Parts: sequence; structure tokens; C-alpha cells
Amino acid sequence: MNLNLSVIGKLKKGPERDLFDIYRDRISKVGGSLHIGPLILNEMNESQASKPAQRMDEEAEMLLAKVTAGEPVIALDERGKSLTSTAFSDYLLKQRDDGARTLNFVIGGPDGHGSRIKNEAAMKLSLSQMTLTHGFARILLVEQIYRALTILLDHPYHRQ
Repeated sequence: MNLNLSVIGKLKKGPERDLFDIYRDRISKVGGSLHIGPLILNEMNESQASKPAQRMDEEAEMLLAKVTAGEPVIALDERGKSLTSTAFSDYLLKQRDDGARTLNFVIGGPDGHGSRIKNEAAMKLSLSQMTLTHGFARILLVEQIYRALTILLDHPYHRQ
């Protein structure tokens, strides 16, 4: 199962980008034996529309244009479902075992997700009830994906 991360905004070169790349590389290295990965990143510029609702809708269309048609969409949303790392690993495994070819994660712009993403998402996932920068949200997501894979492999990275 491929992993697709589509985001509004671009990380500049620096520590956040480096950390993101470290975990993305780790996903590629350990995910192969589970038939999960690699993780593909699609970055898009923010909409320049003057009204928030219009920006969210334009950004939703840009994000959904990168989604593999018919495959599950997981929208990162602070009001979404909160999962433990173990429950998240179970979710990834279930998606793979249920035949998902690509799991699509989407992170909206500063205004949030447009209505089309909210309506079409298979799940809205919260990484925290606290507000996170988009860079930190990306890093936290890829770290949790890596952690989920290590849980599935019974690797000592995740100790309970």
C-alpha cells in the first residue's frame, strides 16, 4: 500500500525539512517488508483567494487532485479522531489488508479543510488538540507512520 501525503504549503530547507526527510526515509526502509510505503509528498502553494471559505475550497480541490481516485483519504484535523500509536498501526494494517492500494493523507492550509475534503474523508485524524504548525504536523505524522510500522514489525523503537 502506497502512502501519499498532500499538503498546502512548502517546508523550506532546514531542520524541519531534514527531520521530515529522516522519517520518510525510515518509512521506505522498514515499510517494504509490510508492503506499506513509500511515502510520496505533494506540496502545493496556498490559495490567494481573498475569502477564507474560497481559499479552503480552492485548496481542497488542489489536494484532491493529488489523491488516488477511489482510495481512502485521511484528513488531518484538530477536531478529528485521536488514536493511540497502536490503534493507528492497526488502522494502517486494516487499510492494507482491506485492499487499499494508496492511503492518502491531506493537510489543509491555515484556514483548514474545504467542505469537499470534510465530506469525502474516510477519517478525520487529530494529531493533537493543540494547534501545531504545519511543519510540526507533517513531522509528527511521518514519525507516527514510522512508529506504526515498527509496532507492526515488533521492533523495539516503540516500547510500551
